[in-house]
Amino acid sequence: MVIRRKIELFTDGACKGNPGVGGWGVLINNSNNFIELKGTQRQTTNNRMELIAVIEGLKSIKENENIEITTDSMYVKNGINQWINNWKRNGWKTAAKKPVKNKDLWQQLDELVQNYSIKWIWVKGHSGHPGNERADQLANEAIEEFQDRNNTLSL
Repeated sequence: MVIRRKIELFTDGACKGNPGVGGWGVLINNSNNFIELKGTQRQTTNNRMELIAVIEGLKSIKENENIEITTDSMYVKNGINQWINNWKRNGWKTAAKKPVKNKDLWQQLDELVQNYSIKWIWVKGHSGHPGNERADQLANEAIEEFQDRNNTLSL
C-alpha cells in the first residue's frame, strides 16, 4: 500500500479597493518544508484573488497528492464543493439565471481539483490561525510590492 503524505495549503486573497489592486498568497506545508507563493494583479476583486491563490497553490504541487486546503473564503469553499455542479449543469448560470462571476477561474479550479484528493477547511479570517495569517501577509506584501514598484516608476 502506498501512503501518500498530506500537503497543507493555506490560501488568501486581498484587494485594495474592490475592484482595485489585488494580491494572493499561499503557504504550503509539505512535510514541514514550507514554501511561500504570492502574486498580484492591477485591477481585480478580492474573490478573484481568493480563487487565484488556490489555483496557483495547486499548480505548484504534483498531481495525485493528498491535499488539505485551508481558506477563509466561503465563496471558494462553497463554490467548489456545493455550487459548481449546478453552475455547470445550468450552462454556467447561477440559480438566478445570471452568468457565474469568475467563470474562467472556476473552470480552471474545477479542472485542477480532479487531479488531487482534497479536504477543504474553512477558517474565520483574521482570527489568529497561523497558516491563514501568513497567507494574508503574503497577499498584502504582494500588493505593497506592486504599489512600491509603480510609485517608483512614476517618479
